[in-house]
Amino acid sequence: MLCSILHALREQGEQAGVSIQPLVLSANPAQTREMYGVEAAHRMRPAEVLQAIRGSDGLISGGGSLLQDATSAKTIPYYLAILKLAQWFGKPTFIYSQGVGPVQRRWFYPLIKGTFARCSYVSVRDQESAALLASMGLSRERIAVVPDPVMGMPLPQEQPVLESAADNGRKEEAPGEAYKGSSTSTVGVSLRFWNKDRSDMLHAAEALRKLAAEQPEVHLRFLPFHEPHDTEASRFVMEELRKGGVAESRMTLTQGVTNPQEMLAVTASCDLLIGMRLHSLIYAVSQFVPVIGISYDPKIDHFLARIGMKAAAHTSAFQPERVVEEARKLLSSKSEWIAEKRPHIEQLILKSQEPAQHIATFFRK
Repeated sequence: MLCSILHALREQGEQAGVSIQPLVLSANPAQTREMYGVEAAHRMRPAEVLQAIRGSDGLISGGGSLLQDATSAKTIPYYLAILKLAQWFGKPTFIYSQGVGPVQRRWFYPLIKGTFARCSYVSVRDQESAALLASMGLSRERIAVVPDPVMGMPLPQEQPVLESAADNGRKEEAPGEAYKGSSTSTVGVSLRFWNKDRSDMLHAAEALRKLAAEQPEVHLRFLPFHEPHDTEASRFVMEELRKGGVAESRMTLTQGVTNPQEMLAVTASCDLLIGMRLHSLIYAVSQFVPVIGISYDPKIDHFLARIGMKAAAHTSAFQPERVVEEARKLLSSKSEWIAEKRPHIEQLILKSQEPAQHIATFFRK
């Protein structure tokens, strides 16, 4: 998310003739500085946050699902406090493609509405978030609905070098290079633990086992988007596949990819992406790779709806055969899928720049 926003701000700032110098509130400022080449302050140290906001010309809040109370009752107060602090100092505030909700505690409604009403610009990433804000009393006319900023993230200039667990740690040039020139189809797999009984992972393993048995040309490339949890989920499913008779040579666990653009390149090399992580689906779609969504959260369904698709499975009602059926169809008709979805995808990529464009224009005045 941060990588996408920084690229968009840089691009739109240059077009508007405005030099935007980001200072990121981060849980790991040193890592943020090293990876993205920007200034950073610790987000949980009040003195650093205060100094950063006082010395700024404005505050961007986003993107992602910042305002929700499903994970903790402390999340919404924290992010609203950051916004309120900037507003108290008279700084313009911008809501950048946020996914708002769920908000189960209705006493948060007036706090969110009051803070957002004072923002210079409000954009959300789906119609459902806009409807929720409107139900809180925020004027619908003030809410822009834009795509997730990750839709606009560019590929890296150089191909990443991968470390593959299935290859005993050897380095592999250019994702998918080992399979080019053959009839192999690379299926990216992005999983995360969700159900406590691991039933979702067992169903995913069953679907992948059936797909591998039905289509011997398929190679499964597991893509961990959130370390270390996704690696653990991938290893769990890979072990189930081994028990089910899937050869080690037909599975790869991607490792050592920490830069978002490099993971984008890895995803772009796939012929199909089966994903639970929202950004795995967004990465794939932005590079015109067909997707199969496994939904554990409404945000997955909301994104798929924007490209005229539905999740093939839900963690609460997982039918492996439906995933296999959808994979069979998409692998045999990739070009048709691209032709059908291209206008929608290109529009999403274009509109993903709107928040950065608005911010650059605001400071050009």
